[in-house]
Amino acid sequence: MIEKQASQTRIRVMIVDDSLTVRTVFRRMIEGDPSMEIVGTASSGERAIVQIKKEPADVVLLDLEMPGIGGLKSLPGLMAACPDVRVLVVSSLTQDGAEATVQALSSGAADTLQKPRPGGFDDDYRSQLLNKVRALGSAQSDLTSSNAQTVGSRDDASPTGTQPLLATRSTAMLKRPDVIAIGASTGGIHAINLMLRELSSNCSLPILITQHLPSNFIPVFARQIEVASGRPTKIADDGTEIREGEIAIATGHGHLCVRRIADRLIARTSAEPAASGCLPSVDPMLSSLAETCEGRVLAVIMSGMGRDGCAGAQELVDAGGAVWAQNADTCAVWGMPGAVAKAGIASHIGTPQGLGQAIMARLADNKVPAA
Repeated sequence: MIEKQASQTRIRVMIVDDSLTVRTVFRRMIEGDPSMEIVGTASSGERAIVQIKKEPADVVLLDLEMPGIGGLKSLPGLMAACPDVRVLVVSSLTQDGAEATVQALSSGAADTLQKPRPGGFDDDYRSQLLNKVRALGSAQSDLTSSNAQTVGSRDDASPTGTQPLLATRSTAMLKRPDVIAIGASTGGIHAINLMLRELSSNCSLPILITQHLPSNFIPVFARQIEVASGRPTKIADDGTEIREGEIAIATGHGHLCVRRIADRLIARTSAEPAASGCLPSVDPMLSSLAETCEGRVLAVIMSGMGRDGCAGAQELVDAGGAVWAQNADTCAVWGMPGAVAKAGIASHIGTPQGLGQAIMARLADNKVPAA
């Protein structure tokens, strides 16, 4: 009985890769961790879809370049066959690989990990892999980790069994925002896409995005966001002007901060260490906006691991701004949005689509949507 219960608590992992060598190496890495178990392996996307219907998994390690339909085209089928699965794309970080990987992330994959060259499957790589699998596989248990009382505004798809403490009306935004700032990490690309699609042309505010990504993914991410949002999108290098109707994305090598010159907002990049250890980090973006825009900012914290953004969010709320958060049910990892929700900083929590709709409502009548 004890052994059965222990097995039920393990993170169930499926490995999908056309290389027998890679599948074998990954199997050994994962089976060496007592908190995980292999529930299946597959050499193609087609076989993986069939198999996951029979044996559900918590996390799938997915190669993109495989015979048949390949990893990218098999992704929707995998997620449809096992709706709660988190997909970790294992990809080479070439430019071609970045294109396909960002597309996979925008389609619902939760995270990515570089596939090393032969000889690179060492202890450091194993640690990276297991940490990512552990974070993604533990996401479901995070849905019920908060039992605080709800006292604010949330949409009709707030997390099942999760009742985070929401900011009271006295700390909710009273000023009409001049800027929308989005912070995200693991699972954030898909969520950002869903939210931006809800913003009509009536939303002309400049939008700033800090998304944790490798540097060589940022140009691909910017192009993808431009297509998804229908808005001019640029990488916010030092000196870039922040303009209405446009999206500015943090570079992969520096924090996106904002300064004011006369009536213009100008991007300033900084590589100073952030408390979160992230580069770029959400905290510096929100901190600089709190000061530069005197709180006339609406920040949205979306799916991501860790607590990045929580400190900057507090500064923003103290300055009179508002912080909203993605709900747990729709997050790949409810770390970053969970941190602001549990701290009582967020004044609204919802699905990505619900957050986008709430932004439009907020701009239309200057009110936070009713619960």
